[in-house]
Amino acid sequence: MSHQKYSYFISDAHLGVPSREASLEREKKLVKWLNQVAPQAQAIYLLGDIFDFWFEYRHVVPKGFVRLFGAIASITDQGTPVHFFTGNHDLWIKDYFQKELGMIVHHKGVSTQINGRKFFIHHGDGLGKGDYGYKFLKKVFCCKPCQWLFARLHPNFAIDLARLSSRRSRMAHAEDDEKFLGEDKEFLAQWAKQKLEETHYDFFVFGHRHLPLEIKIGENSTYYNLGEWFKRFTYGVYDGDTFKLQYFEKEGNPAVNKI
Repeated sequence: MSHQKYSYFISDAHLGVPSREASLEREKKLVKWLNQVAPQAQAIYLLGDIFDFWFEYRHVVPKGFVRLFGAIASITDQGTPVHFFTGNHDLWIKDYFQKELGMIVHHKGVSTQINGRKFFIHHGDGLGKGDYGYKFLKKVFCCKPCQWLFARLHPNFAIDLARLSSRRSRMAHAEDDEKFLGEDKEFLAQWAKQKLEETHYDFFVFGHRHLPLEIKIGENSTYYNLGEWFKRFTYGVYDGDTFKLQYFEKEGNPAVNKI
């Protein structure tokens, strides 16, 4: 019997939209995936925007997602680490995930070694040139006084307002998200190339882009984007030697842009 352990990576499920029914269907599929990979996982990495909106009040969290939370708690209770990287849609995570679910929460990108190979892992938002409007908004969203002021709003009003804004933003940009722009215009790949000038990484793993990508950016370095979990249902798996992008419940390898 093989005792080989794998590291699994997933991002951008955007649970909560566009409707309760559609979100619940994706949540059940995500739970099924977690239950399938957990027995052979040495670690699971959730790279942000798992929720289309998340905000923690001191005593209140958004309603729903109990199936996902139960599955994650079961995995961490058995000793398998689950890492959560905040994305631009779920920035406002405090300590609920750590205390209740046992997850390891990262608010920034992480440089780490897995089985002797060097990884840089990040949701992908706010990196590279351009997108100055979002970068300004992120500073506002991460500002403690601004978070305190938002928390003064009643949850019914605040969460409805935030979800309305989130939906409009995603709908406005969804079409562009699904098109390969060419390697020179893939800003995360270009950012990774610049990062290589500072230090070597074998693998850069990001979400945010909503398009599964594999781009060779150096002699021994590759940039991967995990795609998303609302249309293609792609994920990454690292076996200790190679990193692959795969579909869930679909035969063959995903139709990734491989450069």
